[in-house]
Amino acid sequence: MTLKQINNSLLLLIFVALIWPTDLQAQSSFEGLTPEDVAKVEQVSDIAIAPSGVKAAYTVAVQADPHKKNNPASYHLYLADLTTGNSLPYVTTMSVSNIAFRPNHETITFLGNRSSSETTSLYEIPLNGGEAQKIFSFKTSIADYSWASDGNHLAFMAADTNEFAESSLPYQPEVYEENLKQRRGFVTNLSKDDHNPHRLQIEGSIYQMQWSPDGKKLAIAVAPTPLVDDYYMHQQVKITGHHGKKVLTEVDHEGKLGDISWSPDGSKLAMIAAADIHDPTAGRLFVASAESGETTQLQPQLKQKFEQFSWSGNDTIYYLTSKGVWSVYGSISTDGTNMNTIVDSDGPSISSFDRTSDGNTIFTASTATHPSELFQLNDGDLKRITNSNPWLENKKFGKQKVVSWKAEDGTELQGILVYPLDFEKGKQYPMITSVHGGPEAHYDNGWVTGYSDPGQVAAAQDYFVFYPNYRGSTGRGETFAKSSQADMAGAEFDDIVAGVDELIKVGLVDSAKVGVTGGSYGGYATGWMATRYTERFAAGVMFVGISNNISKWGTSDIPEELFLVHARERIWNDYQSFLERSPIYYAGQAKTPLLIMAGKQDTRVDPGQSYELYRHIKTRTETPVRLVLYPGEGHGNAHATARYDYNIRMMRWFNEYLKGEEQQRPSVKVNAE
Repeated sequence: MTLKQINNSLLLLIFVALIWPTDLQAQSSFEGLTPEDVAKVEQVSDIAIAPSGVKAAYTVAVQADPHKKNNPASYHLYLADLTTGNSLPYVTTMSVSNIAFRPNHETITFLGNRSSSETTSLYEIPLNGGEAQKIFSFKTSIADYSWASDGNHLAFMAADTNEFAESSLPYQPEVYEENLKQRRGFVTNLSKDDHNPHRLQIEGSIYQMQWSPDGKKLAIAVAPTPLVDDYYMHQQVKITGHHGKKVLTEVDHEGKLGDISWSPDGSKLAMIAAADIHDPTAGRLFVASAESGETTQLQPQLKQKFEQFSWSGNDTIYYLTSKGVWSVYGSISTDGTNMNTIVDSDGPSISSFDRTSDGNTIFTASTATHPSELFQLNDGDLKRITNSNPWLENKKFGKQKVVSWKAEDGTELQGILVYPLDFEKGKQYPMITSVHGGPEAHYDNGWVTGYSDPGQVAAAQDYFVFYPNYRGSTGRGETFAKSSQADMAGAEFDDIVAGVDELIKVGLVDSAKVGVTGGSYGGYATGWMATRYTERFAAGVMFVGISNNISKWGTSDIPEELFLVHARERIWNDYQSFLERSPIYYAGQAKTPLLIMAGKQDTRVDPGQSYELYRHIKTRTETPVRLVLYPGEGHGNAHATARYDYNIRMMRWFNEYLKGEEQQRPSVKVNAE
């Protein structure tokens, strides 16, 4: 045996050890998840902890009944007593967002509207309960807000109030990307009844406004225009006086931008941002001088992604990072030293946190068997406070494991594997490969089931579900995130095939029954696997996916983002290369039955991308292909019935072409299950 063969054998053994379940759940009469179950899952969303550390406000996303109304989820406000763990509903009659504890007031504030006829306004409700009262409204809907430390001065953002002249003709066409309203910044004082809000004299669209601790300055994140490309790629942080008449400091930064926040003494800002203009994600932690704007990146070589942070004193920052498929909560000094882990990767997957100045901390987190809930830090461990879906305790779940494998060039890769509900050792199963979008995203080892993610619904129907974090995924540092650039559909998608191959080699998966699905960039991967690698995949479900890189550039709202952090080349310099990295180029050889689904109002990946691949496959082959369009939906389905319909169609397609004996195309009609 050669050294290469020995190494390959060892790798195979390691892979088997990682994926073979050692503690499968005991058999029971409990059933697995269904599309009906996914449609009623509730999740904790926004969280905020009171300065006292005794109370926590949070919102719960409540889905509409898909059999009754095709509505988006509604967000209800709850208040938890952290000393007892008890929670009470505070606002359930309207959907709320942007919750906060108002400084120097025993109240919670939030954005909402009681009817479709009113603008989104600012509401307040006492901590001891009562009726929510509207305390401030504006001519246009309030998009976000920030309280000054006195609890009276309010900075808020809203669409420009300018009115554009309408034509005198009885028909009004749309003029593309012109006459767009900027998102302006305003300041008002709610302690004065006759105080009119004044607009900050900053040009561009404002997306964040943060008061300095003394209430005399504002840190503002502003983009040149309201175009999505500018929001992603060209926001700048500027510090002004509280009237916003003069820019005092401009922070030295370019590229994507996340949260910004003042240090307690007002001398510094911390921010999560991209390392440079070519970094695909705002996932690095910086500290900037509020006087000079000079920035310092903390831990630039860290193979993690900073997700969130919070100041503690003037020299310490608490942070949340993604570390591959895991999450880490810890602290770091503002000079980049003393990086200390508090909650490590084992345990629930953390998605956000909030903390008081004296260290009381709450989290949102999920696990393989329950979606996002409210947790509290207790002696270094996470204590679950809420249980939004008690009915899940009567459900059975397939085993979920973290897996790893190596690409052909030796790159170490990670992913998640969900097992069939009643897995039997020695039996080969069909498998659905679920590919995340971005590619600047990743799968966490938490709750992985959704309307477009097969997860436990597929496990209950006797499938493996494989979630690969291919190169270009986040959570493993800047270098890994950039490693797929200038090679679209190249090594990044080969990584996925390599992971599938390993699962076949170890005998878990039937090589003739492998499916693939994904949305956006994951939809691009699905189209690629169904055409370029069609011999490897027996069925595909492509969602809001890319099929033609040339026409995609000209019809998307983020063409510069595509160039700067993905392609790194202009399409007009090499049309042929962009075409050859497009699924339509290989559509003539497609043998993979493909279900294509898209939002009819998608501006990110125009539905024309779906039309193109559908038409190519339908015209050039005899392969089963179907195109389903969702009116009123954009880049992903937001409404209850559309999501439910998607889940049923996805599973029905896989059941037919990965399991079906007759290989008959499923019915066009979807009935309630």
